[in-house]
This record gives sequence, C-alpha cells and structure tokens, in this order.
Amino acid sequence: MTKLIAVVGPTGAGKSALAISIAKHLIAKGQPAEIINADSMQFYRGMNIGTAKLSEAERGGIQHHLFDFLEITDESTAAEFQQLARPLILDLQGRGVTPILVGGSMLYVAAVLNRFEFPARDEQLRAQLEQDLIDHGPHELHRRLKALDAVAASRIIPENGRRSVRALEIVTLTGEPFAAALPEVPEDWQPVLEIGVNGDREDLKRRLQARVQLMWHQGILDEVRALDPLGIRVGKTSSAAIGYAQALKQIDGLMTEAEAIADTVRLTQKYARRQMSWFRRDQRIKWLDYQDADYVSKALVLVDQWLSL
Repeated sequence: MTKLIAVVGPTGAGKSALAISIAKHLIAKGQPAEIINADSMQFYRGMNIGTAKLSEAERGGIQHHLFDFLEITDESTAAEFQQLARPLILDLQGRGVTPILVGGSMLYVAAVLNRFEFPARDEQLRAQLEQDLIDHGPHELHRRLKALDAVAASRIIPENGRRSVRALEIVTLTGEPFAAALPEVPEDWQPVLEIGVNGDREDLKRRLQARVQLMWHQGILDEVRALDPLGIRVGKTSSAAIGYAQALKQIDGLMTEAEAIADTVRLTQKYARRQMSWFRRDQRIKWLDYQDADYVSKALVLVDQWLSL
C-alpha cells in the first residue's frame, strides 16, 4: 500500500503549487500520485476566484479530487468530508497511487488524518441554534461559546457562525468541551508525512493583501452575481465565506469596494493566524519556509525519505 502525504499551512502560502511539484516528482520516478482537496470552500461549484481554485490548466495534468462536488446551497461539514476522503485515500492506495491531501481547512484536515469520531447531531437543537444565529448574529453565539468552552472559541473566527453553532451543539449534547474531540496529541488514522508551508508573518500579510486585491481585479463581483440566482445568499456555508460575504455587501450597496477589499484582507489575515495557531500544535508537521529558495527541493527530499521507509 502506498503512503499518505499531506501538505498543510495558512492560506496563501503556496500549498497547491508545492503539492503539484511533489506529484510531478513522484510520477517522474514511476510512482503514480494524485491530489485530494481539503479546502472546504473549494468544494463548491462556481466558487473559483474567491477561493483561489486552480484551473484545469494550472493543475499541471495531475488528477485532483473533491473539487466542485457541492452545490452553492449545500452545507459542508468536516464529518461528511471524513466519510468522503478516507475511502478515496484507501481506494487510491489500493491501486498503487500515492494520495496527497492538500488544504488549510483545519478541522477538515484533522478529520481525515486523526483518529477520532464526530459526536452525533440533534436536529432540533441545531435548528434552535441556527435560529439564534439569525436572530442574534455570529458574535453573540461566539460569546456564548466562549463562556462555555473558551478553548473552542479561541479556535473559531467570531464571524464564522456555523462553526460556533456546531461547537455549541456538541457542548450541549455531550456536556464536554468541543475541543475534547480534538486531542492535543493527535493519534494517526494511518501513518502520514505532513509537510507544512509558511513564511514570515509580515510577508504573508502582504501576500494575502495582494491576493485579495487580485480577486477583485479578476472579477469576484461578477462571480458572485452569477452565483446569486443559484442561491449563494441562502447557502449557510457559501454566503459566509470570506470574500463572498463582502462582495455581496458591495453589490447590495452596504460597502464600498475599498471597504469590501479592506474587510476581506483583515479577515483573511486573521484566518491565517488562526490556521497557524491550530497547525503549530501538530508536532508531526515538518515546516518549510516558502521564502527559502530551496524549499521545494527540501520537500522532495522529505518525500523520498518517507517513501523509502
């Protein structure tokens, strides 16, 4: 059976490009390799510019999985992703293909790589919490969560009401902290080489600012307008996505373009900090600096060493 590889890190650090380099390196050596997406916003059809989704041409001929399989109105959960990604990994391994899991959606990555099960759901409780989200807003639910489980609240962006709802549901159902499902010392689902990509904090902030400005230049407003009749406004996940929520406000006249861009930059940079806070707890990750001219070569050495064990 082939061995699992994961490429993780904050948004904008170059995970996708590194994963493609790794896949091409393996294929050149006669070892088939394919990429599995673990960016939860790239699951959605039509959400391309705002998620920096690679085009077919940019994928370099490498087979990519778990892109564009959700409609804009579907809800995305880490539990469901676990049920999709793990069988796919096992299928690839069974066919002699090296799976490369790539993404920065922290809980989604953990759901695949770590051995833990998600608590059951209570539809009535969930419906009440979602109504509270509508009535009181995401910050109020985040404050409620912080009072019950400060650790969980520290791992969730206050603007992400969906995550607060799920955490509150788990705390209420189990009587235990949401973080109890996310052990500080993770137990492997199966052996994995985790390669992390990061850079100097100030440089990453500049990269993210440029990336957001490029989103508007490439036409995120037109993308959102095209998604409007498909239901992006009622999509629980898609409507709250960073960049898309701001584009909707600009279209509705609630923000100027400058305000929408600035707010997207602020939240993207904040999200990157939370990603690193999460990933730093995982001692399995071997970190590389994207500003290091040799970081790709160093990653390939790690891969060759891993596959030779």
